Amino acid sequence: MKQVTVAGAGKIGSAIAELLHHGGYRVTLLDCHAEYLNSLKLPEGIARKTADIAQGLDPDLLKGQFAVLSALPFHLTRTVARAAAVAGVHYLDLTEDVASTRDVKALAEGASHAFIPQCGLAPGFVSIAAHDLAGHFDEIDTIRLRVGALPRFPSNALGYNLTWSTEGLINEYIEPCEAIVDGKRILVPALEGMESLGVDGVLYEAFNTSGGLGSLCETYDGRVRELNYRTMRYPGHRDIMKVLLSDLRLSERRHILQDILTHAIPGTAQDLVVLSVIVTGLREGRRQQETLARTIHAQEFMGGYRTAIQLTTAGSICAVLDLLAEGRIPSAGFVRQEDIPLSAYLSNRYGRVYQSQD
Repeated sequence: MKQVTVAGAGKIGSAIAELLHHGGYRVTLLDCHAEYLNSLKLPEGIARKTADIAQGLDPDLLKGQFAVLSALPFHLTRTVARAAAVAGVHYLDLTEDVASTRDVKALAEGASHAFIPQCGLAPGFVSIAAHDLAGHFDEIDTIRLRVGALPRFPSNALGYNLTWSTEGLINEYIEPCEAIVDGKRILVPALEGMESLGVDGVLYEAFNTSGGLGSLCETYDGRVRELNYRTMRYPGHRDIMKVLLSDLRLSERRHILQDILTHAIPGTAQDLVVLSVIVTGLREGRRQQETLARTIHAQEFMGGYRTAIQLTTAGSICAVLDLLAEGRIPSAGFVRQEDIPLSAYLSNRYGRVYQSQD
């Protein structure tokens, strides 16, 4: 029974702890709020420890662990990764933040244990899927990733409910977005690149957001004409966010916007995740396209009801941990999501949440 620590006991972190516990791991869950941590209805076998990681994480808390999994806000990523480096344990996280991932990569240089950032939905599963599809072509022209985590029953002008980190959401709406355009690796503005697309008869809008490509721009630099990632929302969402972030300049006062959204926009357990990975290129001299598309709903899974964002995010990092424990992916240094075989991922007990329901 491998011992692991999960840092952060929010909706995703607590789901990770539960899934790993049901999967036979010995889990310790860390959070800075003792009262909240002790109020969580979790299986008895999950240990709970209070630690204010914003003030630093004592590497001794990780001694003897197989891995530490960070489900904390992106600005605490470096703190957990540094503690993992000192303790000599494997490190996994869910961050979409580009700058903190660069720091994790630097820590991974020469390490005898693995640093595997961006193990969620996007980046994460969609990175694995895109790399697999790209391998089916002799020459690649375009790689387009589209992902939305949405309420099933939108009831406000934003067409949105809070299903994951509000801080992370705001960050991806503000920070510059990596892309490859006309064969050149560049940064494009968040909230731009608007397009409309339909999936299963539902109309969505999609626009640039940061972090969703993970390391794909580096991997495919010089190999594709176009590579981009866009977030999917119900129509009208982007325009309202532009008013808030640009016209009202709340991009300069993120804490105020976070407070507004947290106060006004309810969460929901009735959500869905919709994703589309589209690759075009040449195969045997002919121009071809392959698409991997999924719509995933909240459902019962491994001992409890899980929202779609919990299934796709917590399930994803748990699948990567499993593959690491089984020796099926690299176990030292920096590990990209592209280093994870899609077939192994989908056959995993956690990764099967992404299997086609057709």
